[in-house]
Amino acid sequence: MTEKQVVRLAAVGDLHVKKTSPGHLQPLLAPVNASADVLLLCGDLTDYGLPEEASILAKELTAVVRIPILAVLGNHDYESGQEAEVSRILTDAGVRILDGEAVEVAGIGFAGAKGFIGGFGRGTLGAWGEPATKRFVQEALAEALKLESALARLRTERRVAVLHYSPIRATVEGEPLEIFPYLGTSRLEEPLNRYPVNVIVHGHAHHGALEGRTSTGTPVYNVALPLLQAKFPKRPPFRVIEV
Repeated sequence: MTEKQVVRLAAVGDLHVKKTSPGHLQPLLAPVNASADVLLLCGDLTDYGLPEEASILAKELTAVVRIPILAVLGNHDYESGQEAEVSRILTDAGVRILDGEAVEVAGIGFAGAKGFIGGFGRGTLGAWGEPATKRFVQEALAEALKLESALARLRTERRVAVLHYSPIRATVEGEPLEIFPYLGTSRLEEPLNRYPVNVIVHGHAHHGALEGRTSTGTPVYNVALPLLQAKFPKRPPFRVIEV
């Protein structure tokens, strides 16, 4: 795809494709070709992380989507321990899975990673105490480093970060306060502040807020499918962002 002055990104996460999903996704995504130039899928592509679910999603996507597709995996895609096979099936269907990678499409650089949990601001869990706590925090740090590595490799003027978990608290507002630490972590915001992007998209927080900003002012959009359907019941279930 050649570089365009304005590129339209359609972003959605949390498709949660099940064994019973054949045919359900096609009418939802059919308008995407006329609405956008690139489709971004923000994790939880499958419901139980099963290859069968990934195959159904691959067929749904190839049946209707004619624009480039970039994606990150979500926690549900890891549930069955078959995330590598899920990725392979989707990759074979033309979906570019980002797991710490950077790619360029239509003159825009995309950096993607799943991310992880751990809380926000002063409530971010620290690597102190039991070994299990330290391993937990190390996982969050590893995902942040994946994102940072991808961001550092971008050489384009326009840049977009694709995540599953939220890097800020603002877009999880609306969820029960008790589960905020399980919806994302500020550790993901740190590399985004060091390597600025134009926009950040994520999913996971089904009942969160539609948008917020990082501490440096970068717009962040929560594109979880259930949230988009609740807020925009008469629109196609993806968020279109111009970059």
